[in-house]
Formats: sequence, structure tokens, C-alpha cells
Amino acid sequence: MTVNSGTNQGVQGITENDIAQYLVNNPAFFERHAELLSAVQLTSPHGQRAVSLQERQMEMLRERHKGLEQKIVEMIRNSQENVAIADRLHRWTRSILLTANPNLLPRVMLDGLKQQFLIPQAAIRLWGSTGSFAEEAFAQPVSADIKSFVGSLLVPYCGMNTGFEAATWLEDPSTVMSLAMIPLRHWAGGDGSFGMLVLGSPDPTRYSAEMGTEFLSRIGEIASAALTRLLLE
Repeated sequence: MTVNSGTNQGVQGITENDIAQYLVNNPAFFERHAELLSAVQLTSPHGQRAVSLQERQMEMLRERHKGLEQKIVEMIRNSQENVAIADRLHRWTRSILLTANPNLLPRVMLDGLKQQFLIPQAAIRLWGSTGSFAEEAFAQPVSADIKSFVGSLLVPYCGMNTGFEAATWLEDPSTVMSLAMIPLRHWAGGDGSFGMLVLGSPDPTRYSAEMGTEFLSRIGEIASAALTRLLLE
């Protein structure tokens, strides 16, 4: 029997697909014809040498095994990174909860973010706080444009610093290339905003428009819940 590999059509009307289907439906074929396992010669992908069907199958299994190993290593690495992030978030949240003096709360929050998440620069602005905090940096006036911008954010903004007013709140605005601007709200979603948390980096890729914002949203929710204390003092 001869099979034309170019057209998949045999001279007797049997196609390569017919042969493949027969072998799938008759796994005992190679038990009855075990000599074919070593007699059939295939080209190895690792060079031009010919290998037996058994050797080729072993090579395929080794390649598949290697691919699975790489996936497992990647899953372990991602899991370890997630645990490390969760630990940092836990330590940051704990430091906030242990801060009894509301005047110190914004500074503790910012210092914790910088330390735990290696953030170069960070700042907070609140509007609506009482006069007892009037001299604090976090209570300094902001423009109506900032309030409108924060009210329009459905998720934190991440991107290049194109001269945002919020960048001037940071310690060294001239070095900030990328920003994350996180709205502070009385409730998650919608408006009800009362402030903004700003993170800045000299790395233009640290906060990009393509990055996910779920973790930053969680940071914003925790910060919002804690900072409502300052609105009530």
C-alpha cells in the first residue's frame, strides 16, 4: 500500500487520516507488530539523524515533561510572590490599625507604603477634614479640577506624569516620571470622594496604563476606611 503524503490520498483511496484513525481505534496494533516500533525511522527534531518510533515518542514525552516542569516552577514563583505581597499588605494594614493618634495616621500610612512596597514618593490630600488639621500637609487646599478628576475616576489612574497638579504634592516632583493616583472614597465605586493617594516613581514604566489596578484599588479602600477618622475629628 502506498500513500501520497502530498495529497493525503492513497492509491487505493485510503488517506493518512484513515490510517491514523485505525491506529487510534486499534491500540493493540503495535503489540501485534512490535517490530515496527524499532523499524519505523523518523527524523529527530534535534538534528537530522533518524530515530525509531520509540525514541521519538520518548523525546516527545521529555519535551512535554520539561514544559510541565516550567509551568510548575512558574506557578510556585507566582504563589511565593503573592504570599510576599499579602504579607506586606498585612504589615501595612496592621501599622495603620495600631496608630491611635489621627494626626500621625497619614504619615504612618505613607511611610508604610514606601517601606513595604518600595515606593519612592507618596502623598495624601484630603478635603473636608476639620480645622484641627488645617496646618497639616495632607489638609492643604486642592483645586476644583483635582476634585472633579478624582470624582471621575472609576479605577486608579496609572500612567506618565504629564504635569499633573497632584505630582507637586510629592517630595521631589521633578524626578517623577510615572504616577499612580488612587481616589479615596466613603464607599467603593461611584463618587463620594474626599481625597487622593498619589504614588510617584522616577521609573517611567513603574505605573503604566497597561498595568492592573485591582491591588491599588484595595490599597485605596483600606486607606479610605482608615482616613475617614480624620473627617470626623
